[in-house]
Amino acid sequence: MDDLKAKYLGQIAEAADEATLEGIRVSAVGKKGEVALKMRELGKMTPEERQIAGPALNALKDEINSALVAKKAALADAALDERLRSEWLDVTLPTRPQRRTGTLHPIGQVQEEITAIFAELGFSVQEGPRIDTDWYNFDALNIPGHHPARAEMDTFYLHRAEGDDRPPHVLRTHTSPVQIRSMEKMGAPLRIICPGGVYRADYDQTHTPMFHQVEGLALDKDISMANLKWVLEEFVKAFFEVDDVELRFRASHFPFTEPSAEVDIRCSWEGGTLKVGEGDDWLEVLGSGMVHPKVIAAGGIDPEIYQGFAFGIGIDRLAMLKYGIPDLRAFFDSDLRWLRHYGFQCLDTPTLHGGLSR
Repeated sequence: MDDLKAKYLGQIAEAADEATLEGIRVSAVGKKGEVALKMRELGKMTPEERQIAGPALNALKDEINSALVAKKAALADAALDERLRSEWLDVTLPTRPQRRTGTLHPIGQVQEEITAIFAELGFSVQEGPRIDTDWYNFDALNIPGHHPARAEMDTFYLHRAEGDDRPPHVLRTHTSPVQIRSMEKMGAPLRIICPGGVYRADYDQTHTPMFHQVEGLALDKDISMANLKWVLEEFVKAFFEVDDVELRFRASHFPFTEPSAEVDIRCSWEGGTLKVGEGDDWLEVLGSGMVHPKVIAAGGIDPEIYQGFAFGIGIDRLAMLKYGIPDLRAFFDSDLRWLRHYGFQCLDTPTLHGGLSR
């Protein structure tokens, strides 16, 4: 046993890698190793010889196993040291150029800002289909058949199969159909905003065939134009981040509201920069009014009990005014340079307490 001990401890000490070490383990303490074979010889010994040889063999086996574990750990440490020497990093070198991170489109940013403001005022967000029926898009909103908006030169109609006499579906021209669907689903009282894409056949510097709107609706038993004016004042102040603003209501006509009003805000254009809440100029920003009783009835609500106000704002137009974007068509060009210039950090969520824009 002394010879076995000297033999294997010497081999373990000289092992240069884990493969060699594993071979030594198999030869020494494996099932057919020399120590295992010696263990089998214990049965041929007298009891007195086994009392001496048994503990000695166990002690030898334990010593060889301990030496194997220690050598394996030493080899691992040596391999790690070698790797650290070969894979060192010079922390004084300049960093590698990072890939450009994506940015949030101004339309998405402004929609989030609008949502944050109206959420503070108790409005929930509702959405609906962009392809809708003629009834939801026009009839339920008290828009008569002879209205210019229903002409094919202004509205995108979907093709019907030959022989199908039903009114064709349309690409919605506003998000007002969502108001009707929300009234049908939720009833009254109600406070909602309906943001989303809409479509009209128009294209120039301030118009595109697709653009984005947000419309608001509030229904209750005692809502008046005074409530509408306060809500819009609070919205404009929060959106343009000013302490005070003056609104001007001009009488207008919309089929779905009565009375109806265009809303202007006092502003100035000094140096070509829009400043809201000061100056002698007026800027039209949205349309509004008290919801027509026929529209309330179309939503399944009794207009003798409930009344309310509605308003509609162009999200793209608000983005142009707030962030100085001159051409509406650029919103849809997908120019990466433009997006990097006007884009916003994706995780920089607008909040009223933290600031809408940064």
